[in-house]
Amino acid sequence: MKLTRRQVLAGAAAGALGAGGAYALVDELVGGGPKRPAEGARRPEQHLLDGVRVVDSDGVEVLVPPLHHRILTADVAVDAADLRDAQRELERTLRSLESDYAPTPAGLGVTVAWGLPYFRRLVSEQAKRMLPFDRRALKPVLFDSPPFPSDPIELVLEQNEVAILLRSDVREHTEDGRKRILDTKVFRATSERVGFAGGGFEGGRSLPKVMAEAAGVPGADLVPDTSELFLGFTSTQKAGIGPGKIANLETLGYVDFGGHDYFVHGTHMHLSHITEDLEAWYLNFDFDERVATAFRPNLSVRQGTQTVPQGPKDVSSVAKVRQDYRVSGRIGHSASIQTTSRLDKDVVGPDGTVYRKGAAVPIRADFNTLDNPFLWSVHAFEVQPTAAAGVHFVVFNPTGDDFRRNRLAMDGVIPGGRIPFPPRDRNQGFNAVLSTTHRQNFLVPPRAHRSFPLAEL
Repeated sequence: MKLTRRQVLAGAAAGALGAGGAYALVDELVGGGPKRPAEGARRPEQHLLDGVRVVDSDGVEVLVPPLHHRILTADVAVDAADLRDAQRELERTLRSLESDYAPTPAGLGVTVAWGLPYFRRLVSEQAKRMLPFDRRALKPVLFDSPPFPSDPIELVLEQNEVAILLRSDVREHTEDGRKRILDTKVFRATSERVGFAGGGFEGGRSLPKVMAEAAGVPGADLVPDTSELFLGFTSTQKAGIGPGKIANLETLGYVDFGGHDYFVHGTHMHLSHITEDLEAWYLNFDFDERVATAFRPNLSVRQGTQTVPQGPKDVSSVAKVRQDYRVSGRIGHSASIQTTSRLDKDVVGPDGTVYRKGAAVPIRADFNTLDNPFLWSVHAFEVQPTAAAGVHFVVFNPTGDDFRRNRLAMDGVIPGGRIPFPPRDRNQGFNAVLSTTHRQNFLVPPRAHRSFPLAEL
């Protein structure tokens, strides 16, 4: 099925109405979607989903994310005097959604995250007392995202007051969530970002391949038929994503709560949009160089492999990354980030769970998109009429500084000092073919305080 230019335009324009436009094609391609459990526990955490399926891909356990993803960003549409009423209204709406949909891919996952502008403008005194403090960074866990060395000068550091992540195998569920939340009138929407996830794990053609071809994205014909991502490799290896509650604020001991438990079971969320140059990736990098770039230099991988093991025994150390650089003049994306994103020793969480050395800490929830860069925005220039391959990058970390360390490692800033690369150098991981357009940090409260946190204080 081929999308016309008019359909792509309609997809962008229809965002404000929730019609989904071009993204409706996802349902036509996958039918009813994968079979998932219809029930799931409502955990204290907002950011964790039950019922995520595990499949085997090239002998590696892989998590299958929900098909449909939607992010709303907004500012608060009420003033401080009406904040308590807004809190009650939003919580009623979220509980209504919970009564209709289980917090699973078959139902609807809802995560409400709050930006620093909200805490500064509406609950500043409470935030000064209550925001968790990062013991390693010696500052609050939430701060304005800085630009990073490989970011383009055009990067927009956003200042949204709230971001709402909706995830489901059923597009109508995310649309219903979107409509009900905006119908509360407590928010003034600033953007809508939509996308999809789905590799060809059962042998069929994957969504990134088919959607990119349908939208006429340059380089779409070069994407492997069964690839989970536009760039040809799998990213949701079970061993490469933080297990259980590891990304909670309280789990690894990085955070001082100041003697209260208001934000226990919460986490930090980073949100970015990244464009991907498919032609540069597939035409300028042969398969072996793509493996070296995505993972690490001199890694022996069978031609055409998409899922590469990322378990604890595959983790690169700082010494290994530096040795690879001395020998090959390059660093791999996964290897460099592993120096900061994997546990360097066993850790026992507050509930007694043991997180083993080599375990991943970040919990990624990113997804493919054709947005360029957004489906809809209050800023007209942020909605381009042509589709583009990209990713809305969503990741949960124990603190903002934990994400900062991981992102700097992608640029060669690893423990012990920086590996000297010019910005966006071809040998510096993915940076030659990726370009971040927007980024912002958010705090995700626990479920109990997800609606206008601190307003009741």
